[in-house]
Amino acid sequence: MNKIIFILAAVLILVSCSQKKETVIKSELEIKMDKIAEDYVKLVLNIGQYDTDFVDAYYGPKEWRANLKSNLKFDSTAYKYLSTKTNELLNSLESLAEYRADELETLRFRYLYKQLLACKTKIFMLNGIILPFEEETKALYDSSAPTYSDEFFQSAIKELDKILPGKDDVAKRLNDFKMKFVIPAYKLQDVFNVAIKECRTRTLEHIKLPKEESFAVEYVKNKPWGAYNWYKGNFYSVIQVNTDLPIYIDRAIDLAAHEGYPGHHVYNALLESNLVDKRGWKEFTVYALFSPQSLIAEGTANYGIDVAFPGDERIKFEKEVLFPLAGLNPNEADLYYKVLEVQKQFSYAGNTAAKNFLDGKWTRKQTVGWLQKNALRTKESAEKYVSFIEKYRSYVINYNLGMDLVKDYIERSGGADDHPAKRWELFEKLLSTPQTPSGLQRKE
Repeated sequence: MNKIIFILAAVLILVSCSQKKETVIKSELEIKMDKIAEDYVKLVLNIGQYDTDFVDAYYGPKEWRANLKSNLKFDSTAYKYLSTKTNELLNSLESLAEYRADELETLRFRYLYKQLLACKTKIFMLNGIILPFEEETKALYDSSAPTYSDEFFQSAIKELDKILPGKDDVAKRLNDFKMKFVIPAYKLQDVFNVAIKECRTRTLEHIKLPKEESFAVEYVKNKPWGAYNWYKGNFYSVIQVNTDLPIYIDRAIDLAAHEGYPGHHVYNALLESNLVDKRGWKEFTVYALFSPQSLIAEGTANYGIDVAFPGDERIKFEKEVLFPLAGLNPNEADLYYKVLEVQKQFSYAGNTAAKNFLDGKWTRKQTVGWLQKNALRTKESAEKYVSFIEKYRSYVINYNLGMDLVKDYIERSGGADDHPAKRWELFEKLLSTPQTPSGLQRKE
């Protein structure tokens, strides 16, 4: 018996040594990448001391953040230190370019490189350098948004003029018509809960999520955004919904899908599960808001609405379930969604407004007026949107351009309307792997 035990022990030792040796050989590149990733996380946290919005989420080692402060004044010492550190990390990454890597490691390399370039840009901006809008979007979000003329938006307004009931000014008619579809405040929570449940059910039919995933919903006021997902780690989010402005019935699915399933909550949970827990990639324990990651996050969150509700499935669900629950008349629902479809042409109006405002061509008052005229926003809504631009600057491109890039990538890769299973497969891949906007763009 002792002889058998000795032999088994010897075999186990040999296997263990063999595994260790194999791991060292296999992970030589990854060990170096892991060190860069760790330093990247610490760099992002350091930058966050000077801009509290920069670190959108962090669930890495507590000691990495323990001695850091917030709202520090940015000075020449901070600029020199952060710039030097960023350059060192970029140089370290470039030194690894000669290594052969698999697809996922290549994506990781590209992701870290683009994120570090965004950090470098943010450090410049903290030091007082103001980039033109288009240069800022390219540097921070790895993409440039298209621009449209006033005539493009006025063409959409003419379409609305034809289909909206009444004879008053088209902006007034649009507002009056849409007010019929506002969710009463006392029904808001019930409607959102049902919308969330439906979005979750549809998502789980195609994507396996960690069993312990969950989120809480809070209703808040006095925010520049409509809703926000605060990811806390351990597959848990806090989703806040801003109730400053009227919330229309279509926003229930929009926000439930965008912020929850299969949007931000699923995106963060899959990154944590697949890349942090399974691979130990610490760079995904931090989310730098002003970076290419945001274009991927917002783009997938917006496109995820259509993935979860293809074709007319959304309208059908809302008419049959959400409209009655909210106490709204579904008889005009078809016209309502026709109006919303035309309004989608206003999507890039926010980019135009942000570009001219941030580049100093328009005053705040002019920007508000332009949004009222060319996107038919109410004054209150336009004011709120400009407040968003003032706080988050060129971030506005992430919603529309992000969705268009994700949609184009998935559809040209085989995930068109007539291949829903393939669409979900490609969508899940984008949610659970390191991606960059330029990596999704069509190669000419």
